[in-house]
Amino acid sequence: MPEFLDLHGRTSKALRALTEAEMRRHGLHYGQDLVLAVLWAHDGSTPGEVAAALHVTTPTIVKMATRMTAAGLLTRRRDERDNRLVRLWLTEAGRALKEPVLAARQSLEDKVTAGLTEAERRRLLTMLATIHQAAAEQLGEPPAPTGELPALTGAPPAPTGEPAA
Repeated sequence: MPEFLDLHGRTSKALRALTEAEMRRHGLHYGQDLVLAVLWAHDGSTPGEVAAALHVTTPTIVKMATRMTAAGLLTRRRDERDNRLVRLWLTEAGRALKEPVLAARQSLEDKVTAGLTEAERRRLLTMLATIHQAAAEQLGEPPAPTGELPALTGAPPAPTGEPAA
């Protein structure tokens, strides 16, 4: 097996397990922190907009939103101007998780990169962004905006008129 792919796969699994364990401490399932992050930046997004921001499918977000609604983290409401659209809105409980979740993610990142200098850390992020871009191009995805990490900082695109799920 190619060395990079093997190491990346093992690293991804370990980071996913650490992140999942940390998010469970806040009552979240894997990936729900990313949905919350999009809504913290753009409350009232449609499932399609959240999916586009996170580079996942809309049905994935619909399923997560169902679970998050049941957990009291968000609500679904029809768009006031276009009744075909459903928008996801944070509840007080969803908004209250912002600081603890962001702090937990930062703490985890600090722990796993503690052995790196600041310059090494910046270089690692640059190299990972370059690798991500090359992989996205291989998948035929459009180029990501420069300096933007889509999972947490990518803004949802403008509303598309997507029918409600």
